[in-house]
Amino acid sequence: MKSTDKFSGKADVYSKSRPSYPNEYIDYLLSINKLNGTSRIADIGSGTGILSRQLLERRVKLLGVEPNDDMRTKAEQDLQQFEHFTSIKGSAEETTLTDNSVDLVIAAQAFHWFDQEKFKLECRRILKQNAKVALVWNSRDFKSPLNIENAEIFKKFCPNFHGFSGGIGEDQEVFKQFFQDGEYEFKRFPNDVILDLEGFLGRNLSASYSPKETDKEYESFVEAITNLFKKYSHNGKIVMPNFTRSYLGNV
Repeated sequence: MKSTDKFSGKADVYSKSRPSYPNEYIDYLLSINKLNGTSRIADIGSGTGILSRQLLERRVKLLGVEPNDDMRTKAEQDLQQFEHFTSIKGSAEETTLTDNSVDLVIAAQAFHWFDQEKFKLECRRILKQNAKVALVWNSRDFKSPLNIENAEIFKKFCPNFHGFSGGIGEDQEVFKQFFQDGEYEFKRFPNDVILDLEGFLGRNLSASYSPKETDKEYESFVEAITNLFKKYSHNGKIVMPNFTRSYLGNV
């Protein structure tokens, strides 16, 4: 299966259950890049538009580039009220955007799906002079027993699971190779997520590698996730220790 097809059929659960990004991160992103109402941001691999919405609410012009038809259609439905939103069928490697046309490229929960060298070349082509690229993930905190046990469930039932966030950790060489001269600014923001059982199930089922209802592992997976929720929940809620990690630099 192509990486662009891995989220087919998961747009609704993804949109409902994936966390948004801290306001502190949005403030940082707009401030450090000196963005305003005339700025154009390209959200590459924009999915169902979770981060796109938060940026559009700050009145920037946003280009959502997404190759998966299900995810892109969901974003178009959810963001149609924003006049400065443009939805584009394109990929990280071939965005279809014009040369030197954007003030920031951002990839949220998506960089690990890209051909990183081709994406770098595409960023260089579409960015204005000295404009930067932001890579960001909402990541689970592995100091938490809940998240450790959650990963074990994925390992047991999901053969395509190779770690959360595509297995890309905080300090891997991939970032030094991607950013110009190996230099970038790293920031980390707290972003714990509070979920009920439906939300916790959805958060886990929205992963590209989690089983779909037609898969034989589905019922066993849901049962294991439900039992995990019961173990760690209090008054019908569970706190998933989570943080937002950001990498910003020139390419």
